[in-house]
Amino acid sequence: MIDEIINGEKFETINNDIENVTFKNCEFINVDFSNIKMTNVDLENTTLENCNLSNKNFDERYISKVKFINCKITGASFINSYINETTFEKCLLDYSNFSEAKIKKVKYISSDLSESSYINTNLKQIEFEESKLNRCDFINTPLKGIDLSNCNIEDIHFDMKSIKGLTVDISQTYNFMNMLGINIK
Repeated sequence: MIDEIINGEKFETINNDIENVTFKNCEFINVDFSNIKMTNVDLENTTLENCNLSNKNFDERYISKVKFINCKITGASFINSYINETTFEKCLLDYSNFSEAKIKKVKYISSDLSESSYINTNLKQIEFEESKLNRCDFINTPLKGIDLSNCNIEDIHFDMKSIKGLTVDISQTYNFMNMLGINIK
């Protein structure tokens, strides 16, 4: 339950825990959230630049029209969250969990999502541009219409249902053949 809406503020430091808050039209610049407890925080039309959000919990949260720029978001959890019209640019998202999230109109640009999980995730109008998806899990997450041709996708894990309609570069097909157990001469 959201108790407070903070609108139009700019933050360069935060010293208190954050609970039951929606941030609208806000800016967070160089904020290190590592020692800040965040509970039930929604983000709308907000920019976070050069922030550390590692291991933060955004489970079952609403994130819309947000720009994460050059942020460290390692190990963050977005389980069953709703992420809409959001950009992750030059972000470190390794070990993040997007399982059972609804993700629509999201761009990952030059970001590292290595070892992240997308299990039972609903993806619509998603763009991955020059991002690392090494050892990511895409299980029961349809990738139809998604283009990974300019991404690093070494040792990506998937089920057959998920990769139907996925676009990759010809140089990436060897990785897929190897994962499918197909021997190439």
